[in-house]
Amino acid sequence: MENKKGNGNIVAIIAMFFLFAMISFVTNLASPMGDILKNQFSIPNWQGTLGVFANFIAYAVMGIPSGALLAKMGYKKTALLAIAIGFIGVGIQTLSGVAESFAVYLLGAFVAGFSMCMLNTVVNPMLNNLGGGGKKGNQLIQLGGSCNSLAGTAVIVMTGILIPSITKAQISDVFPLMYAALGIFAFAFIVILMSKIPETNNGSAQAKEKSKIGPMSFRHFVLGAIGIFVYVGVEVGIPNVLQKWLQNDTLNVLQMSEGAEAIAASVAATYWFLMLIGRLVGAAVGAKVSAKAMLATVSAVGIALVLGAIFMSTEMFVSMPVFKNSPDELFGFVNVPINAMLLVLVGLCTSVMWGGIFNLAVEGLGKYTERASGIFMALVCGGGILPLLQNAIVDMQDGVGYQVSYWVIVVGLAYLLFYALVGSKPKMIKE
Repeated sequence: MENKKGNGNIVAIIAMFFLFAMISFVTNLASPMGDILKNQFSIPNWQGTLGVFANFIAYAVMGIPSGALLAKMGYKKTALLAIAIGFIGVGIQTLSGVAESFAVYLLGAFVAGFSMCMLNTVVNPMLNNLGGGGKKGNQLIQLGGSCNSLAGTAVIVMTGILIPSITKAQISDVFPLMYAALGIFAFAFIVILMSKIPETNNGSAQAKEKSKIGPMSFRHFVLGAIGIFVYVGVEVGIPNVLQKWLQNDTLNVLQMSEGAEAIAASVAATYWFLMLIGRLVGAAVGAKVSAKAMLATVSAVGIALVLGAIFMSTEMFVSMPVFKNSPDELFGFVNVPINAMLLVLVGLCTSVMWGGIFNLAVEGLGKYTERASGIFMALVCGGGILPLLQNAIVDMQDGVGYQVSYWVIVVGLAYLLFYALVGSKPKMIKE
């Protein structure tokens, strides 16, 4: 009997890992798409970020309803519905390439964001529960995050291969990735449909309960939800602004007559690759190191790295190993300002933050975990808002304020350090 239960858990864990990868594949496609849209429709930086914004603002709209759906429908049905919506969202984005319409693309990104929100609502509490919470729960989330980072890295690399020149790119150039995403959704639907996903009975219990106590009654959860808002904005904003900075032909920080787009994409892909490495390391040590210690350490190191990137001279170059944006050579060394290398290294820090924040925030929530997950997902909209703020700062300084914009990241990391050291202590706001 125990063996049968263990095998069922393994299948469920693999299914959740697969969903984690899907989330990243679709979400990370929005950032390079923003650069394509910026050049195809001749729009400023902040408008080029609207695809990312639309994807993430959907979390604000769907976060709490998705938590309610999870509590009512269970993990499996919620996941299947999310996958179907994701298929529709990517389909609309594909049609935008045919219609050559910026508005249609934004609609598709918004619909796809609904799907990503619902999938995140499912996979995080599911993996935490399968691991039994605590360090083991954090370890499983870190492993799932590794799949997430692998898919994110693959999207950036494949986009670079398909688009050798970002200034001449069209939406139709990335149709192969759109078709791949549609295929992934179709395959995932079949896999989840045929898989036996363990369910909890919390939904029915909550439906009968009249108590006013819920996830928002716990201070550490409220502060943790804010932490997720900040974290996702930090994670997305670092490579998004970095890539735009490196390929800016006016500043020419790479000091190249041509090929800056290729290097910029390579550097951004390396950031996501380091997130993969960091999550694998986090998963390896997750059963031994507390989420609190892990989050505090990486937040402090991240602050130091970003401050270095802000204040150090852009004239100081280093040879950096990166994913090469070329079908002939996928890996090699390039010369970049030391600021870029420092920002890429932050990927090692951001890699383990999601799992740590979620693990700390839901500690002791018990039957309120499903509803808490929905609230969490609503706050993921920070991934669209903070990068938009960064790009607005760049534009307000005539398109050259890239380093200044990273003060947004410093403030965000400082809050996460506070949460790890002080705010994560379990405490009820009211009895």
